[in-house]
Amino acid sequence: MTPFFSVVVSVYNKAHFVKKTIKSILNQSFRDFELIIIDDGSTDNSLEILQTIKDDRISIYTTKNQGVSKARNYGLNKANCNHIALCDGDDIWLENHLLELKTLIENYPDCGIYATAYEKHFFNNYITKPKFNNVDHPFFGIVEDYFMTSLSDNILWTSSVAIPKSIINNDFQFDENLGWGEDTDLWIRIANNYNVAFSSTSTAHKMIHSEENHLSLTKNIPNLMLMISKHIEEEKKNPSLKAFIDTNRFMIAMEAKLRHDFNNYKKVKNDINLKNLNSWRRLLLYLPTNVLIFLKHLKFYLLKKKLYRSPL
Repeated sequence: MTPFFSVVVSVYNKAHFVKKTIKSILNQSFRDFELIIIDDGSTDNSLEILQTIKDDRISIYTTKNQGVSKARNYGLNKANCNHIALCDGDDIWLENHLLELKTLIENYPDCGIYATAYEKHFFNNYITKPKFNNVDHPFFGIVEDYFMTSLSDNILWTSSVAIPKSIINNDFQFDENLGWGEDTDLWIRIANNYNVAFSSTSTAHKMIHSEENHLSLTKNIPNLMLMISKHIEEEKKNPSLKAFIDTNRFMIAMEAKLRHDFNNYKKVKNDINLKNLNSWRRLLLYLPTNVLIFLKHLKFYLLKKKLYRSPL
């Protein structure tokens, strides 16, 4: 009998984390799932560690390193079940994660994507909760406006979502031409066409191990600009989407300025409707580079001292 979930995990050089990740998946209270692991050409001993984990639900596939989008899509196409839950190779699920997703699916069967809330774990010693707009806790249901809800933090995060196989088969997979921002692009495309169901119960941990892991939004500014360019026509017709994309433009502009990439900074900044940014972000947009660098260092200092509260 086909299980309820296919769980797809993509792994690239996660030797220090992947065993704990896989154990958190195998320890789910809801156990009716297959686990598909794609090792995307790891050059450390990630694959060897994976092969030591014995469970009949596990299938391991290896590919040459072609990037996370191709690895995830490879796993999506190997999935046998009607619903596919995603997890990255260094994040952690609480034992109720799949059960909470299953309950969402059973109560709202016609949605394009399902998600639970999550916690951010910085440097293994500090925990913060994301800020979602227009969603009170407890919340369990269909989000009225995904884009407005995700202006501060995104309610859709790769390691906390499940997607029906029928949606994936309807050409909703990760864009393999994007080297960065492929997840945001997929969420936009799904949310533009389907309802988003969300539970405010936190069932997963977003593990942030270093300053360059997750905290730096863009290692590849051109890819993020390409991702945004895919949705220019749609945002003209959807003010909520415009606000959401302008928030992403703001983050790209900040990263470009920090990297002294002033040409891309100006290109992205000029496309932002400043009314879509709060007063703090409008101020940051025009601060000198040396001040932004100081604030970024301050952010990491506060994180390590467990004093950080809101994103800079």
